[in-house]
Amino acid sequence: MPQNRITDIPGLRVGHATDLRLASGVTAIVFDEPAIAAVDVRGGGPGTRETDLLDPERTVERVDAFVLSGGSAFGLDAGAGVAAWLAEAGRGFPVGIMRVPIVPGAVLFDLPNGGDKAWGRYPPYRELGFQAAAAAAEAFDLGSVGAGTGARTGRLKGGIGSASAAVPGTGFRVGALAAVNAFGNATIGGGPHFWAAPFEVDDEFGGLGVPVRVPPEALAFPARALPGAATTLAVVATDAALTKAQCRRLAVAAQDGLARALVPAHTPLDGDLVFAAATGAVPLADPVVDLARLGDVAARVLARAVARGVFSATSLPGHAPSPPLAGTGLPPAWRDVFGG
Repeated sequence: MPQNRITDIPGLRVGHATDLRLASGVTAIVFDEPAIAAVDVRGGGPGTRETDLLDPERTVERVDAFVLSGGSAFGLDAGAGVAAWLAEAGRGFPVGIMRVPIVPGAVLFDLPNGGDKAWGRYPPYRELGFQAAAAAAEAFDLGSVGAGTGARTGRLKGGIGSASAAVPGTGFRVGALAAVNAFGNATIGGGPHFWAAPFEVDDEFGGLGVPVRVPPEALAFPARALPGAATTLAVVATDAALTKAQCRRLAVAAQDGLARALVPAHTPLDGDLVFAAATGAVPLADPVVDLARLGDVAARVLARAVARGVFSATSLPGHAPSPPLAGTGLPPAWRDVFGG
């Protein structure tokens, strides 16, 4: 039975390490077997690890894991922790007698969110990365956990969201995971309606649909404009058998999901990127049409994942609550989240 998570793609597990005192954390996406992977970077301020090797012309085609982390550039240490866990498990690209785990990753900016960042000489993200990889499982939490612990959006708390869907007319499935720390807004004006509402499935983020009209102020440029201080990190995965170049095309198509769920998106103030991975279980019948179908569904699934990340977020203990949503019809589950 699908759980509406990226782990509905067989052979993929997700783990979080959450540090509430730090108000930050790490999320690891671990593959049971190395997966074909690629990346598409659209934001103007990315912070990344091992993304160059994901270009289609590079030698290494498969990855063992992805890592998403808070902490801005300090969070890049999380990749070493995930790699250490994989190395202990005997995983990695064979180089002579050695195996080198391939762990591309990216970070989001959550440094000024009220957490205790006085960590001394070395930031804690390497150990958090190890813990996240060790915790990887098919079932995982959404909201203010892992890389989404200290995340926020233009108006509201951000967090980890995930969703999945079958691809109509094929035997494929696509899943997405997003760590939403966006410069833009996930809701229309003061809320509670999401920009991603047209793509919602089974009331997964409140079931309120879209407002009768979009007020002009909903399109106002956000006031918080610190360069590099926002990022939405995403992973899309499929059980289709794709080449590295086809994975790259899937990542490109999935970026539309960020633009459908966040306003604005892909700004010079964000580090937005999408990783794509294919486990290769189901071959393509038509390499062009099937890839187009996969990209179409990936964009919608990622838009839903973004909205679920914000919908599931909660204020952190000891931190200021998220601002309340305006309007009526606020679902009970949102009252603790947004103070409504």
